[in-house]
Amino acid sequence: MNDSLSADAELGYQREPSASAHARPSAQTNAVAAQAGADFRIPSLDGIRALSFMLVFLAHAGLNKLMPGGLGVTVFFFLSGYLITTLLRRERERCGSNSLRDFYIRRAFRILPPFYTVLALAVAMTTLGLLPEPLRAGSLLSQLAHASNYWILFRDAHGFPAGTVVYWSLAVEEHFYLVFPALFILLQRSLPRRQGAQAGIVLGACACVLAWRLALVLLWDAPEVRTSIATDTRIDSILFGCALALYGNPMLDAPRGSAMLWRGVLVPAGVTLLLLTMMYRAPWFRETLRYSLQGLALIPMFVVAIRFPEWGIMRHLNHPWIARLGVLSYSLYLCHQVFIVVFETRLLPGSRIVTGSLAFAASLLCAAAVERWIERPSARARRALTVSG
Repeated sequence: MNDSLSADAELGYQREPSASAHARPSAQTNAVAAQAGADFRIPSLDGIRALSFMLVFLAHAGLNKLMPGGLGVTVFFFLSGYLITTLLRRERERCGSNSLRDFYIRRAFRILPPFYTVLALAVAMTTLGLLPEPLRAGSLLSQLAHASNYWILFRDAHGFPAGTVVYWSLAVEEHFYLVFPALFILLQRSLPRRQGAQAGIVLGACACVLAWRLALVLLWDAPEVRTSIATDTRIDSILFGCALALYGNPMLDAPRGSAMLWRGVLVPAGVTLLLLTMMYRAPWFRETLRYSLQGLALIPMFVVAIRFPEWGIMRHLNHPWIARLGVLSYSLYLCHQVFIVVFETRLLPGSRIVTGSLAFAASLLCAAAVERWIERPSARARRALTVSG
Protein backbone atom coordinates (compact mmCIF):
# COMPACT_ATOMS: atom_id res chain seq x y z
CA MET A 1 0.00 0.00 0.00
CA ASN A 2 2.11 2.87 1.02
CA ASP A 3 4.93 1.46 -1.01
CA SER A 4 2.70 0.21 -3.42
CA LEU A 5 2.97 3.26 -5.34
CA SER A 6 4.86 4.34 -8.30
CA ALA A 7 8.48 3.59 -8.09
CA ASP A 8 8.46 2.88 -4.51
CA ALA A 9 6.97 0.27 -2.68
CA GLU A 10 3.67 1.05 -1.68
CA LEU A 11 -0.43 -0.15 1.83
CA GLY A 12 -0.38 -1.14 0.52
CA TYR A 13 2.53 1.74 -1.70
CA GLN A 14 5.90 4.39 -2.52
CA ARG A 15 7.70 6.28 -5.10
CA GLU A 16 11.46 6.38 -5.31
CA PRO A 17 12.84 6.96 -8.73
CA SER A 18 9.71 5.99 -10.69
CA ALA A 19 8.91 2.40 -11.35
CA SER A 20 6.60 1.56 -14.11
CA ALA A 21 7.47 1.24 -17.69
CA HIS A 22 10.61 0.16 -19.45
CA ALA A 23 14.03 -1.45 -19.10
CA ARG A 24 14.95 -5.10 -19.00
CA PRO A 25 18.08 -6.82 -17.68
CA SER A 26 20.62 -8.21 -20.09
CA ALA A 27 22.58 -11.41 -19.62
CA GLN A 28 25.75 -9.61 -20.68
CA THR A 29 25.42 -6.30 -18.89
CA ASN A 30 24.61 -5.30 -15.36
CA ALA A 31 21.13 -3.79 -15.42
CA VAL A 32 22.04 -1.48 -12.56
CA ALA A 33 24.79 0.11 -14.63
CA ALA A 34 22.48 0.30 -17.61
CA GLN A 35 19.93 2.10 -15.47
CA ALA A 36 22.41 4.36 -13.68
CA GLY A 37 20.58 7.44 -14.86
CA ALA A 38 17.81 9.10 -12.97
CA ASP A 39 15.07 7.47 -15.08
CA PHE A 40 14.77 4.07 -13.42
CA ARG A 41 11.57 2.35 -14.46
CA ILE A 42 10.43 -1.15 -13.64
CA PRO A 43 7.99 -2.62 -16.16
CA SER A 44 4.48 -3.58 -15.05
CA LEU A 45 4.70 -2.48 -11.40
CA ASP A 46 2.23 0.37 -11.77
CA GLY A 47 -0.15 -2.02 -13.51
CA ILE A 48 0.20 -4.52 -10.67
CA ARG A 49 -0.58 -1.74 -8.22
CA ALA A 50 -3.67 -0.82 -10.20
CA LEU A 51 -4.87 -4.42 -10.30
CA SER A 52 -4.26 -4.87 -6.57
CA PHE A 53 -6.12 -1.68 -5.73
CA MET A 54 -9.10 -2.71 -7.84
CA LEU A 55 -9.31 -6.04 -5.99
CA VAL A 56 -9.38 -4.16 -2.70
CA PHE A 57 -11.82 -1.51 -3.91
CA LEU A 58 -14.33 -3.93 -5.42
CA ALA A 59 -14.26 -6.09 -2.29
CA HIS A 60 -14.93 -3.05 -0.10
CA ALA A 61 -17.63 -1.82 -2.49
CA GLY A 62 -19.73 -4.92 -1.85
CA LEU A 63 -18.24 -7.61 -4.07
CA ASN A 64 -16.24 -9.26 -1.30
CA LYS A 65 -17.74 -12.67 -2.11
CA LEU A 66 -16.43 -12.42 -5.66
CA MET A 67 -13.27 -10.34 -5.34
CA PRO A 68 -10.34 -11.46 -3.14
CA GLY A 69 -9.59 -8.14 -1.49
CA GLY A 70 -7.19 -9.82 0.93
CA LEU A 71 -5.11 -11.04 -2.00
CA GLY A 72 -4.87 -7.44 -3.21
CA VAL A 73 -3.31 -6.47 0.12
CA THR A 74 -0.90 -9.42 -0.05
CA VAL A 75 0.21 -8.36 -3.53
CA PHE A 76 0.75 -4.82 -2.25
CA PHE A 77 2.92 -6.22 0.54
CA PHE A 78 4.98 -8.35 -1.87
CA LEU A 79 5.44 -5.40 -4.21
CA SER A 80 6.62 -3.18 -1.37
CA GLY A 81 9.27 -5.66 -0.30
CA TYR A 82 10.45 -6.20 -3.85
CA LEU A 83 10.65 -2.53 -4.73
CA ILE A 84 12.23 -1.28 -1.52
CA THR A 85 14.92 -3.97 -1.66
CA THR A 86 15.55 -3.33 -5.37
CA LEU A 87 16.05 0.36 -4.65
CA LEU A 88 18.38 -0.41 -1.75
CA ARG A 89 20.42 -2.71 -3.99
CA ARG A 90 20.55 -0.09 -6.72
CA GLU A 91 21.67 2.60 -4.30
CA ARG A 92 24.45 0.35 -3.03
CA GLU A 93 25.58 -0.45 -6.58
CA ARG A 94 25.64 3.22 -7.54
CA CYS A 95 27.00 4.76 -4.35
CA GLY A 96 28.91 1.93 -2.70
CA SER A 97 26.80 2.11 0.47
CA ASN A 98 23.31 2.80 1.80
CA SER A 99 22.32 5.92 3.67
CA LEU A 100 19.79 5.25 6.42
CA ARG A 101 19.29 9.00 6.71
CA ASP A 102 18.32 9.30 3.06
CA PHE A 103 16.15 6.19 3.26
CA TYR A 104 14.05 7.51 6.10
CA ILE A 105 13.79 10.98 4.58
CA ARG A 106 12.52 9.43 1.35
CA ARG A 107 10.04 7.23 3.19
CA ALA A 108 8.80 10.04 5.40
CA PHE A 109 8.24 12.48 2.53
CA ARG A 110 6.63 9.79 0.39
CA ILE A 111 4.31 8.24 2.96
CA LEU A 112 3.45 10.75 5.63
CA PRO A 113 2.12 13.84 3.78
CA PRO A 114 -0.59 11.94 1.84
CA PHE A 115 -1.39 9.79 4.86
CA TYR A 116 -1.93 12.66 7.28
CA THR A 117 -3.74 14.71 4.63
CA VAL A 118 -6.35 12.03 3.97
CA LEU A 119 -6.63 11.15 7.65
CA ALA A 120 -7.27 14.84 8.45
CA LEU A 121 -9.91 14.89 5.71
CA ALA A 122 -11.61 11.84 7.24
CA VAL A 123 -11.57 13.46 10.70
CA ALA A 124 -13.09 16.63 9.25
CA MET A 125 -15.79 14.64 7.48
CA THR A 126 -16.59 12.85 10.74
CA THR A 127 -16.84 16.17 12.56
CA LEU A 128 -19.22 17.45 9.87
CA GLY A 129 -21.41 14.37 10.20
CA LEU A 130 -20.57 12.90 6.79
CA LEU A 131 -19.00 9.83 8.39
CA PRO A 132 -20.91 7.90 11.05
CA GLU A 133 -18.29 6.52 13.43
CA PRO A 134 -17.68 8.63 16.58
CA LEU A 135 -14.01 9.32 17.15
CA ARG A 136 -11.93 8.13 20.08
CA ALA A 137 -8.65 9.74 21.03
CA GLY A 138 -6.81 6.46 21.57
CA SER A 139 -7.85 5.02 18.23
CA LEU A 140 -6.89 8.17 16.37
CA LEU A 141 -3.54 8.39 18.16
CA SER A 142 -2.78 4.80 17.18
CA GLN A 143 -3.26 5.76 13.53
CA LEU A 144 -1.09 8.84 13.90
CA ALA A 145 1.64 6.63 15.40
CA HIS A 146 1.17 3.88 12.77
CA ALA A 147 0.19 1.31 15.38
CA SER A 148 -3.48 0.87 14.51
CA ASN A 149 -3.10 -2.83 13.71
CA TYR A 150 -2.08 -3.64 17.28
CA TRP A 151 -4.63 -1.21 18.70
CA ILE A 152 -7.34 -3.12 16.82
CA LEU A 153 -5.85 -6.40 17.98
CA PHE A 154 -5.58 -5.61 21.68
CA ARG A 155 -8.42 -3.09 22.02
CA ASP A 156 -11.04 -2.89 19.28
CA ALA A 157 -11.75 -1.44 15.83
CA HIS A 158 -13.99 1.38 17.06
CA GLY A 159 -13.22 5.07 17.25
CA PHE A 160 -11.43 5.40 13.92
CA PRO A 161 -12.79 7.66 11.18
CA ALA A 162 -15.08 5.39 9.18
CA GLY A 163 -13.28 3.88 6.21
CA THR A 164 -9.80 4.16 7.73
CA VAL A 165 -9.58 0.84 9.56
CA VAL A 166 -7.77 -0.41 6.44
CA TYR A 167 -4.77 1.65 7.56
CA TRP A 168 -3.71 -1.39 9.58
CA SER A 169 -1.85 -2.55 6.46
CA LEU A 170 0.10 0.69 6.31
CA ALA A 171 1.16 0.13 9.91
CA VAL A 172 2.61 -3.25 8.90
CA GLU A 173 4.66 -1.58 6.18
CA GLU A 174 5.84 1.18 8.49
CA HIS A 175 7.12 -1.41 10.95
CA PHE A 176 8.92 -3.15 8.10
CA TYR A 177 10.64 0.12 7.14
CA LEU A 178 11.90 0.56 10.68
CA VAL A 179 13.73 -2.76 10.67
CA PHE A 180 14.58 -3.92 7.17
CA PRO A 181 17.08 -1.28 5.96
CA ALA A 182 19.44 -2.08 8.84
CA LEU A 183 18.99 -5.80 8.17
CA PHE A 184 19.77 -5.22 4.49
CA ILE A 185 22.99 -3.39 5.35
CA LEU A 186 23.95 -6.15 7.78
CA LEU A 187 23.41 -8.78 5.09
CA GLN A 188 25.51 -6.83 2.59
CA ARG A 189 28.37 -6.53 5.05
CA SER A 190 28.17 -10.09 6.36
CA LEU A 191 27.57 -11.83 3.03
CA PRO A 192 28.93 -9.48 0.34
CA ARG A 193 28.01 -10.49 -3.20
CA ARG A 194 26.33 -13.66 -1.92
CA GLN A 195 22.83 -12.84 -3.04
CA GLY A 196 21.59 -16.41 -2.79
CA ALA A 197 22.64 -16.69 0.83
CA GLN A 198 21.05 -13.34 1.63
CA ALA A 199 17.77 -14.42 0.05
CA GLY A 200 17.99 -17.70 1.92
CA ILE A 201 18.15 -15.87 5.24
CA VAL A 202 15.12 -13.78 4.32
CA LEU A 203 13.20 -16.89 3.28
CA GLY A 204 14.24 -18.45 6.58
CA ALA A 205 12.59 -15.49 8.31
CA CYS A 206 9.45 -16.21 6.26
CA ALA A 207 9.52 -19.79 7.51
CA CYS A 208 9.81 -18.54 11.09
CA VAL A 209 6.75 -16.30 10.62
CA LEU A 210 4.82 -19.28 9.24
CA ALA A 211 5.85 -21.39 12.24
CA TRP A 212 4.67 -18.58 14.54
CA ARG A 213 1.29 -18.43 12.79
CA LEU A 214 0.92 -22.21 13.05
CA ALA A 215 1.67 -22.08 16.76
CA LEU A 216 -0.82 -19.26 17.34
CA VAL A 217 -3.60 -21.00 15.44
CA LEU A 218 -3.02 -24.69 16.22
CA LEU A 219 -1.65 -24.47 19.76
CA TRP A 220 -3.28 -21.35 21.18
CA ASP A 221 -6.42 -21.08 19.06
CA ALA A 222 -5.72 -17.44 18.16
CA PRO A 223 -8.59 -15.57 16.49
CA GLU A 224 -8.40 -14.72 12.81
CA VAL A 225 -7.67 -11.06 13.48
CA ARG A 226 -4.49 -12.04 15.36
CA THR A 227 -2.88 -13.61 12.31
CA SER A 228 -4.41 -11.42 9.60
CA ILE A 229 -3.36 -7.90 10.64
CA ALA A 230 -0.45 -8.12 13.11
CA THR A 231 2.99 -7.21 11.83
CA ASP A 232 4.62 -10.27 13.38
CA THR A 233 2.25 -12.58 11.48
CA ARG A 234 2.02 -10.75 8.13
CA ILE A 235 5.49 -9.36 7.53
CA ASP A 236 6.46 -12.46 5.56
CA SER A 237 4.20 -11.28 2.75
CA ILE A 238 6.63 -8.36 2.39
CA LEU A 239 9.73 -10.49 2.91
CA PHE A 240 8.89 -12.79 0.00
CA GLY A 241 9.21 -9.73 -2.24
CA CYS A 242 12.52 -8.87 -0.57
CA ALA A 243 13.83 -12.36 -1.31
CA LEU A 244 13.04 -11.99 -5.02
CA ALA A 245 14.78 -8.62 -5.08
CA LEU A 246 17.89 -10.11 -3.50
CA TYR A 247 18.28 -13.17 -5.73
CA GLY A 248 17.15 -13.61 -9.31
CA ASN A 249 15.86 -10.05 -9.45
CA PRO A 250 14.36 -9.68 -12.96
CA MET A 251 15.35 -6.01 -13.00
CA LEU A 252 18.89 -6.16 -11.70
CA ASP A 253 20.24 -9.68 -12.28
CA ALA A 254 20.99 -11.68 -15.41
CA PRO A 255 18.00 -13.79 -16.49
CA ARG A 256 17.70 -17.23 -14.95
CA GLY A 257 15.71 -19.87 -16.80
CA SER A 258 14.23 -19.80 -20.28
CA ALA A 259 11.20 -17.84 -21.36
CA MET A 260 9.39 -21.16 -21.89
CA LEU A 261 10.08 -22.21 -18.31
CA TRP A 262 8.79 -18.99 -16.80
CA ARG A 263 5.85 -18.35 -19.12
CA GLY A 264 4.82 -21.90 -19.89
CA VAL A 265 5.44 -23.65 -16.57
CA LEU A 266 6.06 -21.41 -13.58
CA VAL A 267 3.38 -18.77 -14.22
CA PRO A 268 0.63 -21.38 -14.76
CA ALA A 269 1.84 -23.15 -11.62
CA GLY A 270 1.72 -19.86 -9.70
CA VAL A 271 -1.79 -19.06 -10.93
CA THR A 272 -2.97 -22.55 -9.98
CA LEU A 273 -1.46 -22.25 -6.53
CA LEU A 274 -3.10 -18.85 -5.99
CA LEU A 275 -6.47 -20.24 -7.01
CA LEU A 276 -6.08 -23.18 -4.66
CA THR A 277 -5.27 -20.86 -1.74
CA MET A 278 -8.53 -19.01 -2.38
CA MET A 279 -10.65 -22.11 -2.95
CA TYR A 280 -9.60 -24.04 0.13
CA ARG A 281 -11.50 -22.35 2.95
CA ALA A 282 -10.49 -24.23 6.08
CA PRO A 283 -9.92 -21.56 8.78
CA TRP A 284 -6.63 -23.07 9.99
CA PHE A 285 -5.26 -23.00 6.43
CA ARG A 286 -6.48 -19.51 5.64
CA GLU A 287 -4.63 -18.01 8.59
CA THR A 288 -1.42 -20.03 8.35
CA LEU A 289 -0.24 -21.60 5.09
CA ARG A 290 -2.31 -19.40 2.78
CA TYR A 291 -0.10 -16.32 3.14
CA SER A 292 3.11 -18.32 2.64
CA LEU A 293 1.85 -20.15 -0.43
CA GLN A 294 0.60 -16.91 -1.96
CA GLY A 295 4.01 -15.35 -1.42
CA LEU A 296 5.66 -18.22 -3.31
CA ALA A 297 3.04 -18.10 -6.06
CA LEU A 298 3.63 -14.41 -6.68
CA ILE A 299 7.34 -14.87 -7.46
CA PRO A 300 6.96 -16.19 -11.04
CA MET A 301 4.21 -13.69 -11.76
CA PHE A 302 6.42 -10.76 -10.82
CA VAL A 303 9.40 -12.19 -12.71
CA VAL A 304 7.38 -12.59 -15.92
CA ALA A 305 5.58 -9.25 -15.56
CA ILE A 306 8.92 -7.45 -15.27
CA ARG A 307 11.03 -9.56 -17.62
CA PHE A 308 8.40 -9.98 -20.35
CA PRO A 309 6.22 -6.87 -20.18
CA GLU A 310 5.02 -7.28 -23.78
CA TRP A 311 3.88 -10.89 -23.33
CA GLY A 312 0.20 -11.78 -23.10
CA ILE A 313 -1.76 -10.09 -20.35
CA MET A 314 1.38 -8.45 -19.05
CA ARG A 315 1.28 -5.85 -21.81
CA HIS A 316 -2.05 -4.60 -20.46
CA LEU A 317 -0.37 -3.86 -17.13
CA ASN A 318 1.71 -1.27 -18.96
CA HIS A 319 -1.19 0.50 -20.68
CA PRO A 320 -0.91 4.24 -19.87
CA TRP A 321 -4.35 4.43 -18.23
CA ILE A 322 -3.74 1.38 -16.05
CA ALA A 323 -0.27 2.60 -15.15
CA ARG A 324 -1.76 5.97 -14.21
CA LEU A 325 -4.19 4.27 -11.86
CA GLY A 326 -1.20 2.51 -10.31
CA VAL A 327 0.62 5.80 -9.79
CA LEU A 328 -2.40 7.03 -7.82
CA SER A 329 -2.84 3.77 -5.93
CA TYR A 330 -1.45 4.92 -2.58
CA SER A 331 -3.78 7.89 -2.26
CA LEU A 332 -6.61 5.81 -3.71
CA TYR A 333 -6.04 3.20 -1.04
CA LEU A 334 -6.05 5.89 1.64
CA CYS A 335 -9.34 7.46 0.64
CA HIS A 336 -11.42 4.87 -1.21
CA GLN A 337 -13.28 3.32 1.71
CA VAL A 338 -13.94 6.72 3.24
CA PHE A 339 -15.92 7.66 0.13
CA ILE A 340 -17.61 4.26 -0.02
CA VAL A 341 -18.91 4.83 3.52
CA VAL A 342 -19.99 8.40 2.75
CA PHE A 343 -22.05 7.41 -0.27
CA GLU A 344 -23.46 4.22 1.28
CA THR A 345 -24.51 5.71 4.60
CA ARG A 346 -25.04 9.43 4.14
CA LEU A 347 -25.55 10.57 0.57
CA LEU A 348 -27.04 7.84 -1.62
CA PRO A 349 -27.82 4.69 0.36
CA GLY A 350 -29.24 2.04 -1.94
CA SER A 351 -27.74 0.59 -5.08
CA ARG A 352 -24.18 -0.57 -4.53
CA ILE A 353 -23.43 -0.16 -8.22
CA VAL A 354 -24.33 3.53 -8.04
CA THR A 355 -22.62 4.20 -4.72
CA GLY A 356 -19.56 2.20 -5.76
CA SER A 357 -19.25 4.10 -9.03
CA LEU A 358 -19.60 7.46 -7.30
CA ALA A 359 -17.13 6.46 -4.61
CA PHE A 360 -14.63 5.40 -7.27
CA ALA A 361 -14.99 8.71 -9.10
CA ALA A 362 -14.64 10.69 -5.87
CA SER A 363 -11.58 8.64 -4.91
CA LEU A 364 -9.96 9.36 -8.27
CA LEU A 365 -10.52 13.08 -7.87
CA CYS A 366 -9.21 13.04 -4.31
CA ALA A 367 -6.14 10.99 -5.26
CA ALA A 368 -5.35 13.25 -8.22
CA ALA A 369 -5.62 16.31 -5.97
CA VAL A 370 -3.35 14.72 -3.35
CA GLU A 371 -0.82 13.84 -6.02
CA ARG A 372 -0.87 17.35 -7.49
CA TRP A 373 -0.76 19.41 -4.31
CA ILE A 374 0.77 17.07 -1.73
CA GLU A 375 2.86 14.35 -3.33
CA ARG A 376 4.65 16.39 -5.98
CA PRO A 377 5.80 19.16 -3.61
CA SER A 378 6.83 16.47 -1.11
CA ALA A 379 8.85 14.72 -3.82
CA ARG A 380 10.68 17.96 -4.61
CA ALA A 381 11.48 18.47 -0.94
CA ARG A 382 12.65 14.87 -0.68
CA ARG A 383 15.02 15.26 -3.59
CA ALA A 384 16.42 18.46 -2.14
CA LEU A 385 17.15 16.83 1.20
CA THR A 386 18.75 13.58 0.04
CA VAL A 387 21.95 12.82 -1.76
CA SER A 388 20.43 10.23 -4.08
CA GLY A 389 17.18 12.12 -4.66
